[in-house]
Amino acid sequence: MEKKVAAWRKGKFLNATPKQMLRDLLGGIIIALISIPISMGYAQIAGLPMQYGLYGSVFPILIFGIFTTSRDFVFGVDAAPAALIGGTVASMGIAAGSEDAMQVVPTLTFFVSLWLLVFYIFKAGRIVKYISSSVMGGFVTGICCTIILMQTPKLFGGSAGTGEAPELVVHIISQLENFNPLSLILSIISITLIMLGKKFIPKVPVSVIVMAAGAVIGCFLPLADSGIALLPSVDAGFPGFSMIPSLNSFDQFRDYLFSSLSVAAVIVAESLLASRGNALKDGYQLDNNQEILAYSAANFSAALTGCCPVNASVSRTGIVRQFGAKSQWLSVSAALSMIVVLYFATPVIRYLPVPVLTAIVVSALINACEFHEAKRLWKSSRNEFYIFMGAFLSVLIFGTVYGVMIGVVLSFVAVVIRAVTPPRDFMGVIKGKDGFYSLGRNSESRPIENTVIYRFGGNLFFANIDTFQSDIENAVRSDTKYIIVNAGAVGNIDITAADRLLLMYHEYKKRGIRFYITEHVGEVNDMLRQYGAKELLRSGAVRMTTALALRDAGLDYPYRLEKNSDDFILKTKNPMKVSGREKKKRAVNRRTRPKHISRTAKGVQPELEWVLGKDSGRYMDKIADELLEGLCSADLSGFTIEDAEKHTLWGRINYFDEDEIIDRLEMRIVSRAGTDSEKLYKLEEMLKQRREIIETKMLALDPQSLKRLKLRREKFSDNLKKSNPEAYRRLTHRRTEYVRNLKNTNSLLAEKYAEVYGENSK
Repeated sequence: MEKKVAAWRKGKFLNATPKQMLRDLLGGIIIALISIPISMGYAQIAGLPMQYGLYGSVFPILIFGIFTTSRDFVFGVDAAPAALIGGTVASMGIAAGSEDAMQVVPTLTFFVSLWLLVFYIFKAGRIVKYISSSVMGGFVTGICCTIILMQTPKLFGGSAGTGEAPELVVHIISQLENFNPLSLILSIISITLIMLGKKFIPKVPVSVIVMAAGAVIGCFLPLADSGIALLPSVDAGFPGFSMIPSLNSFDQFRDYLFSSLSVAAVIVAESLLASRGNALKDGYQLDNNQEILAYSAANFSAALTGCCPVNASVSRTGIVRQFGAKSQWLSVSAALSMIVVLYFATPVIRYLPVPVLTAIVVSALINACEFHEAKRLWKSSRNEFYIFMGAFLSVLIFGTVYGVMIGVVLSFVAVVIRAVTPPRDFMGVIKGKDGFYSLGRNSESRPIENTVIYRFGGNLFFANIDTFQSDIENAVRSDTKYIIVNAGAVGNIDITAADRLLLMYHEYKKRGIRFYITEHVGEVNDMLRQYGAKELLRSGAVRMTTALALRDAGLDYPYRLEKNSDDFILKTKNPMKVSGREKKKRAVNRRTRPKHISRTAKGVQPELEWVLGKDSGRYMDKIADELLEGLCSADLSGFTIEDAEKHTLWGRINYFDEDEIIDRLEMRIVSRAGTDSEKLYKLEEMLKQRREIIETKMLALDPQSLKRLKLRREKFSDNLKKSNPEAYRRLTHRRTEYVRNLKNTNSLLAEKYAEVYGENSK
C-alpha cells in the first residue's frame, strides 16, 4: 500500500492539477470512442462476439489505471493477445463466436492472469532487458501483418480468415468470389481519410469521425441492399461477472496452461518495452514489477467479464499523448465513457458498416507496424535488421506461438553476436602526444615500428577467441617483433580463452615475437592462474600497462614509427571490415578525406574524426557555412576579434578543428570575391588574427603542433587544388601573405614557421 500511495504522489492521481485533469478526462473520452471499433474488431479476432471488446474496455482499463505506475499508458483489448488467443482457439478446432469459444477464451484469459501473477511474484520484470527492441519490433509487426491479412477479405465483402500467411493468402483469393466493389470503395475511402488525418491533423481523432460518418451513412442509406454488411445489434448494458468454467481433464488444463504462457510473455514484453520508453521520455521512474501486477489484475477482471486478454495499446497511447494526457485519470474517464456507451449508445452500433469497422482496425494495425524501425536498422545495423526480419517472418509464416519462441531465441542470438564480435581495433601513437590511439578513428595516429597493438572490446571466451586470434595473426608481418594486447575491456575469460592465450604466447615465442597482455583488471590474472596459464604471469607476458610492455620490449618514448605505415593501417585499422573493395576504398580516401579533430585535455590533437568518422567533413562544412552566413549578416562596424571569440564556435572547439574550419572559411570567402568586398576584407583580417591566436596557443601546448598543421594543410590544399584550382591559387597567395606578415606581428611564431616551412616556403 505504501508503494501504491508513493506512486500516486509521483503524479498519477493526487498531483494532477484541475487543468491537467480536464485534459486527461477529455483524453479518456477520446480513447473510449476510438476503442469502440478497434476493441470490437480485436474481440472478433480473438474468437468472441464483437460486443465483448466493449466489455473488456471497462473494468480492465479502470483496474489497470489504479495499479499502474505509468502516467499515461492506455490498456485494453489489443492486437497481439487477440491474435494469439484467436490462433489458439482456431488450433483447438473451435469456431469463432460460438458458445465453446465464449467458454474457452475467458478461461485462457484467466490462466494468462495467473501467469502474470507468477511473473510478479518472481520479479520477472527484469526479463524485458533480455528482449531486444529489434526482436519485439519484428514480432509486433508480424502479428499486425497477420491480422491485416485475416481482415483483408472483410474490406471487399468476404469473411475473415484464420491461420498463417500462406493460408491467409489462399483464403483471400478464395473470397474474391464474394467481391463487392462498393464495400471496397468504402474501405479505401475510410483508410485513406484515417491515414491522411494521422499525417496532417494528428491531434484530431479521425477514426472517431470516420466511425460516426459510417454510422450516419448506414442509418440513412440502404447499404444492406447493396450487399454491404452492417454490424449486428448489441444489447444495451453490461453482462455482469461470470465464473470461470471448470476444466474437464488434466490434458485440457495442460493445454490452457502452456497456451496462455506465450500470451502472458508477449503482454509483459510488449507492454513493458513500450511503457518504459514513455517513462524515459517523460523523465520518471517506472516500477517494472508493479506494472506486471497491474497487467495481472486487469486480465483477471477481463476473464471475469468473459473477455480476451488485454494489453498495452501503443497506438491509442500515442493518440492521448498528442492531447497532453499526463495521469491515469484518462483510464478512469475511458472506463466511465465506455459504460455510458454500453447503456445509451448501443443502438447506433448496428448502423456501422463492417467495411468501415474493418478499415479502422486495419488503419490502427498499419500504424502499429514498425517498418520504420526496420528501415532505421537497415541503415545502422544489418545484424539487427536481420534479427527484426527473422522475428517478423517467423510470426508471419509459422504463427504467433512459434513466433514467440523464435523471437526469444533471436534475442539471445543478438546477445551472442554482440559478444562474439565486440568492437576492436589496432592502436598507434600520435607524435608528441602521450597515450595510444586508434588507427581507424584518428588520422594522426601511426603504428609503432615492428609492433602490433591490438585492443579487444569485450570478454574473451570460447565463441570469440578465434576472432581474437585471427585479427592478430592477420596484422602480423615478417618484421613484427612485438604483439601487445590492450585488454582494458576484458573483465572475464574462460578456460578455452586461457588455453588459447598460452598457445599463442608459445607460438609467437617460437617465431621470435614477444607477446604481451596489458591494461586488464586484476581478476583476469586470477583466472589465468585458475585455468593453468600461470606461465603468462611468470614470464612477464602480463603487464599492467601498454607503456610498460613497450618498455619491457626495449622500446622507449619517443617511439619509432612504421615507415610504410599506410599499408599497415589499411591492413589493420578495422579488423571487422577486410574486404578487397573496402581496402581499395580506404586507399583512395586516405589522402582525400577531410580531417576531424578530437577534444583532448591539451586541445591539439584530432577528435572530430574519432567522434563522427566519415561525416566529420560535412559537419565542418556546415559549421563554416553557418559561421560565414552569421558573420556576413552581422554589422561588423566596430566588430573586433574579441567579439568574434565570443561566437559559439571559437573557444568551444578543438584548436586543430578550428584551424581547418578557418581554412574552409577562407575558401568560401575566396569564392565570394567581388561581392561585398569591404565586409569580406574585414572577415579575412579577423580570420588571420584568430589563426595567429590559436597557433600561438597550440605552440605553447605542443611545440610539434605546427609540423602536424603543415601536414594537414598540405592535404587540404591538395584536395582544393584538384577541385577548385582558382580557389587554391588565391588561398595559397593569402597564406603566403599571412606568413610574411608574421615577421611584423609575431616574430616568435614567424621563426617557428621558418623552421617548419623554410625561409622561402609558401
